[in-house]
Amino acid sequence: MSRFDLFRTSEDHEELRAAVRDVVEAKVAPHAAAVDEEARYPQEAHDALVAADFHAPHVGEKYDGVGADALATCIVIEEVARACVSSSLIPAVNKLGSMPLVLGGSDELKERYLPPLARGEGFFSYGLSERDAGSDTASMKTRARPDGDDYVLSGQKSWITNAGVSEFYTVLAVTDPDAPRGKGISAFVVEKGDAGFTFGEKEKKLGIKGSPTRELLFDDVRIPGDRMIGEPGTGLQLALRTLDHTRVTIGAQAVGLAQGALDFAVGYVKERSQFGKHIADFQGIQFMLADMAMELEAARQMVYVAAAKSEREDADLSFFGAAAKCFASDVAMKVTTDAVQLLGGYGYTSDFPVERMMRDAKITQIYEGTNQVQRVVMARQLLTR
Repeated sequence: MSRFDLFRTSEDHEELRAAVRDVVEAKVAPHAAAVDEEARYPQEAHDALVAADFHAPHVGEKYDGVGADALATCIVIEEVARACVSSSLIPAVNKLGSMPLVLGGSDELKERYLPPLARGEGFFSYGLSERDAGSDTASMKTRARPDGDDYVLSGQKSWITNAGVSEFYTVLAVTDPDAPRGKGISAFVVEKGDAGFTFGEKEKKLGIKGSPTRELLFDDVRIPGDRMIGEPGTGLQLALRTLDHTRVTIGAQAVGLAQGALDFAVGYVKERSQFGKHIADFQGIQFMLADMAMELEAARQMVYVAAAKSEREDADLSFFGAAAKCFASDVAMKVTTDAVQLLGGYGYTSDFPVERMMRDAKITQIYEGTNQVQRVVMARQLLTR
């Protein structure tokens, strides 16, 4: 491999991008506005992504998956997000929910849950945050009390993406309240049909309206002990390792979203005329577009580098995953806001997609750790070298 190949996606990656784009343009993009307006789950995208094996591309071939590498998975998410961010949460959250299993699950547990995910028979969600334990995950109050060979789960989780749609949930709970802070937390697989497990009402949100967000409610839910992921007390460390990998996918989502907004804005300014010429001919407009594209490409490169580090599990992944997510989501917010500005009054209406994109962009700065938390993560990595 030439040293220059390090900065170029492979032919396979670009063939994958083209294949995803074809599916998205035919089956996802036509429904994106209605999904947002009706705040409904993007079933059309769900069906299309499952049919094409793009719903959980990270699952290995050993478990009936396609075995896409981290960069390929990011490309899938990026391309879906260009048209519909709600739909891009299908592959993104399937990776988030199942990554603890991939990283720390027993062979038996992987054999039980990863093949159904790969076949599209059961999606995964991730239960970490609580009402009073958002960024401060170690202060969670959900308990899993040992009872014979089982655990009895009680408490709640908040802001859970695709809750109610997914069949499987990775849930973090305190198994040893007397352990040092963060050391008594364990991870479990909870199934949708487990007795005592229910969902709160759908949250009414600014954006990503097609992706249902609900509370998970646990009323003495009995979980067999063999559904624990990894060893007792290792759940929080596993959760944080998971986020190192999946923050990269949020960066990819942000890049796709920004690309969709830039593409639309470029097309608009080339057609819109004022003062006797296309507004694309005005230098002020050109400077805005140049800045949008420049920052977007910088974000894409950061995400792709972080994806490569995720695949290799490099020691500095924590820094690069946080940096990619933080920078790309800030860029997505800026690019989508500028796209609205470039459309003027039209940009502020739902007749055009950029206002939806701007609303959707905001969450990328918040979930999987706010961008303030990402900066804390990066600073800690710098100060402990």
